Amino acid sequence: MGRGRISIKRIDNTSSRQVTFSKRRKGLLKKAKELAILCDAEVGLVVFSSTGRLYEFASSSMALNGLVISIINVFLHYYMHNLLDV
Repeated sequence: MGRGRISIKRIDNTSSRQVTFSKRRKGLLKKAKELAILCDAEVGLVVFSSTGRLYEFASSSMALNGLVISIINVFLHYYMHNLLDV
């Protein structure tokens, strides 16, 4: 028998929310690492907690600085493309 469904909504209890964030963050970082290894993909992940703490992952073949620059370039390209379409 499978797990029950959970409703996706904000967790009101601060302590429970922090525990859930910690567990899900670890799972997300693990999945990012697995994706990079299994698919030989360049993977970058940046997560900010509700307190503003930064957590990041970059596959070994790329530097985090390069990742941030790539993200900014893609965002700017997308933004400018959509701006011109309006």
